[in-house]
Amino acid sequence: MDYEFYLNKFHLAITEVLKEKLENNKLDVSVDTVLDSVALKVFKPEWSSDLNSPLDAIGRIFFSIWINDKTIQEGRMYYNIHALKLRELKKHALSSRKFAQDFRNEFRKYHKDWPNVNIEFGPLTLMQGWVDLKEDNIQGNIEELVQNFFKISSIIDTVLERYKK
Repeated sequence: MDYEFYLNKFHLAITEVLKEKLENNKLDVSVDTVLDSVALKVFKPEWSSDLNSPLDAIGRIFFSIWINDKTIQEGRMYYNIHALKLRELKKHALSSRKFAQDFRNEFRKYHKDWPNVNIEFGPLTLMQGWVDLKEDNIQGNIEELVQNFFKISSIIDTVLERYKK
């Protein structure tokens, strides 16, 4: 896999328009190599157990888009929302299963907007899907998925608010 090529494509996908929308929605973005994949992550520090290091926090929620050798062979680029060790979010009293159920109930309203999406996972993966990998449209696909995430990121805030201590 040509990591430099895909890292560049992922970085280029975060246009000035997306950067502004990310800031307006109080979301941060990271593009990096993770577990032999090139990955983009969108998150709020408040969705983690460590505000100073939200990407490395034990407990955290984030949206990701990734590609690796296996996904390239499949001709796909994957995306998902992870909710890891939510009991570590000390300002909230919640279980991962209950949070996942509440999130998915709200997400069903937007299900049709997400290509090839599935919500039949355990509580760590709230949803996951994929888009066809077309090298000439990687940036467009990433932009579209991030735009879709803007529409549902408030669900995470709303559900977390229910469990605030």
